[in-house]
Amino acid sequence: MKKTQAYKLAIRAILIAIILIQSLTPFLGFIPLGLVNITIIHLTVIVAAIILGPADGALIGLIWGIGTIIRAYTAPTSPLDTMIFTNPVIAVLPRVLVGYLAGVVYRSTKAHINSQTVRMAVAAVIGSLTNTITVLVLMRVFFASALVSVYKVASSALNGILLALVATNGLPECLAAAVLVPLICKAVFRANRFLEN
Repeated sequence: MKKTQAYKLAIRAILIAIILIQSLTPFLGFIPLGLVNITIIHLTVIVAAIILGPADGALIGLIWGIGTIIRAYTAPTSPLDTMIFTNPVIAVLPRVLVGYLAGVVYRSTKAHINSQTVRMAVAAVIGSLTNTITVLVLMRVFFASALVSVYKVASSALNGILLALVATNGLPECLAAAVLVPLICKAVFRANRFLEN
């Protein structure tokens, strides 16, 4: 029991360090593409949620959100960063939800899905979609007029633009999560069989 707790504490510390590095270093957590960023940092949060549970997933997500705010103030990678990701609701809430929901989905599907790999992939997809959809919905709610100006579209076309972002950003992020998260998590569980999986 003590070994498990000590190991979980070590994993938590390592994942927090990885999240901070990814949050604050361009191309390690966010790949800037002009007006948008492709996110890969969510993979670390989902891995934390699966290995450590929903509460730790939410904690790692919170660290990611705080790192997002710091990056938006100190090293924005797109014109939207300083406008949108300095808002704690948009920067933090979706990130906390990613970790929490991925952990809950992974654990709650154990009785219904026998394959651990499939459970991990499902949790990864849910976590990834949670980030993309929640961020875009909150952007739409809080910054609709600013988005219309930045994207230079009519307000009636804004929903279409946001749906296109789900397709161009969200789907590749989902696919990456569904493939990479199970590989990483299974390696960690295989190396440390005393962890609950």
